[in-house]
Amino acid sequence: MDFLPIFLNLRHQPCLVVGGGAIAHRKVELLLQAHAKVHVIAPQLNSQFESWLKANHITYSPERFQLTDLAGYRLVIAATDDKAVNAKVSELAQQKGILVNVVDQPELCSFIMPSIIDRSPVQIAISTGGASPVLARLLRTKLETLIPAAYGQLASFVAKCRERVKKQLPMKARKRFWENMLQGPIAEMLLAGHTQKATQAFEELLQQPEHQQPSKYGEVYLVGGGPGDPDLLTFRALRLMQQADVVVYDRLVSPEVLNLVRRDAEKIYVGKEPTNHPVPQKEINQILSEQAKLGKRVLRLKGGDPFMFGRGGEEIETLMEEGISFQVVPGITAALGTAAYSGIPLTHRDYAQACIFVTGHLKDNTTDLNWQALAQPNQTVVVYMGVRAIPEICQQLIAHGLPADKPAALVNKATTADQFILKGTLDTLPKQVEEANIKQQSIVIIGDVVKLHDKLAWFEPAP
Repeated sequence: MDFLPIFLNLRHQPCLVVGGGAIAHRKVELLLQAHAKVHVIAPQLNSQFESWLKANHITYSPERFQLTDLAGYRLVIAATDDKAVNAKVSELAQQKGILVNVVDQPELCSFIMPSIIDRSPVQIAISTGGASPVLARLLRTKLETLIPAAYGQLASFVAKCRERVKKQLPMKARKRFWENMLQGPIAEMLLAGHTQKATQAFEELLQQPEHQQPSKYGEVYLVGGGPGDPDLLTFRALRLMQQADVVVYDRLVSPEVLNLVRRDAEKIYVGKEPTNHPVPQKEINQILSEQAKLGKRVLRLKGGDPFMFGRGGEEIETLMEEGISFQVVPGITAALGTAAYSGIPLTHRDYAQACIFVTGHLKDNTTDLNWQALAQPNQTVVVYMGVRAIPEICQQLIAHGLPADKPAALVNKATTADQFILKGTLDTLPKQVEEANIKQQSIVIIGDVVKLHDKLAWFEPAP
C-alpha cells in the first residue's frame, strides 16, 4: 500500500493554496466544502474566485510565493504552472511537517487528492496513487451509479438511532438488527423519501424479540425498464433490479435489460399480447401482493414507463388496498425513446406545437378514439400498441380532415440493435406495414415532424 487512506477534519483549519488558475479554483472549492479557512497566494486570480472574495469565503495575497509563507498552515496545495515554485512549496512544507499536495506531481506530494463520491456523511475516496487520475474518475463514475444520493440521509438516520439501539440491544444482536434494517425495506423507505413510514417501521423492528425482518415489510418496486436499451435505465431502477428477490416482468422488457436483474432472483413472466392474456391483470396484481406478503422484495419490471399505458396505476391500487409498501420508478417512455433514436422530435417550432399520446388497443379490444381531437393541425400523434389498428387509424384520421399525404412512421424495436423504421404517409403506411409483416413492439408517429427523420437520424442499428 503506497498511501494510507485517511479522512482529514479541516473544519476551521487554516489551509493554503498557491496558484490562481482553474486548477487552483477546483482545489479551493474542495477545501471550502470541508469548511476549511482558505488563503490563496498568487500574482493574479481568474474571475472564478470573485464571488468567494466578495463573500469573504477566502482571503487572498496578490503576490508570488515567499519562503516564509507557510507558517501556521495545516495543509498546503501547490497548483501553479511553474514547476520550480511547486517544487519549492513541496520542499518547505515537508521540512516543516505540513501536509502538501502538488497537482499532477505525485513524487512531490505527501498526500494524494482522491476522486470523491460525496454522500455526506458517507464519503468514498478513490485513488490510483497519482498514476492515473482519469482512471480514478472513471471508477468514481461507475460507483456513482450504484450509490444513490439519498444514502447520506440514510446514514444520518442511522446516526440518530445508534445510541438508542446500543442501549436497548446486546452487542450480539446489534449486527443482525442493522443488517435487517439496512438491507431491507426500511432502508428503501428512507431512500424513497418516506421518512415517517421508515421511522414507524424502525420502531416496530426494534421491538421484535428475534430482531428479524417481519414478513409484512415486503415491498414492491414498480420499475420502468425503458424502451429497450439498458443504458437508458435510471440509477434507481438498476439498484432495485439488483436487489429484488422476485422479478415479475412483461413481454416488452428487452433481454438486455432483464439480464441486469439479480442472478438468483425468481423470475415470473406475465407478458400479454393484444389477443392473448395468459396471465390476466387481476392475477398479476395478486401475484405482487402475495409475494410481498411473504416478506420478499418484488420487482415489477415493465417496458417503457409504468404510468404510460403500463397499467401501473391499476397495480398500485391493489397494493394500497392490501397495505403493502411500494415505490414507483419512472422509466424513459417508449415514445420518448423512439423519438430520440429515430431522429423524429415530437415537437418542433416549425411543425408541431403539441403532442398527443393514444393507445391503439383499448380495454374492450376496440380502437374507438376521439378522432376529431387527433385530426388537428400542428400536432404530433403518437400511437402505442397500434400495429393491428394502423389501417383503421389512418383511415379515420383522413376521414376526419387530415390530408392523405400527412407524414407517418412506424418504428419497431426502438433503441435496440434491431430498430427498424418504415416512413410513409397516412395513405401508404398501412400497406407498408403489411408488406413488411411487422407485428408488435412498435410505435407509430403521425405528423409533419416525421419529415425531420432523414436530417436528424443519428442512431445506426446493426446491419
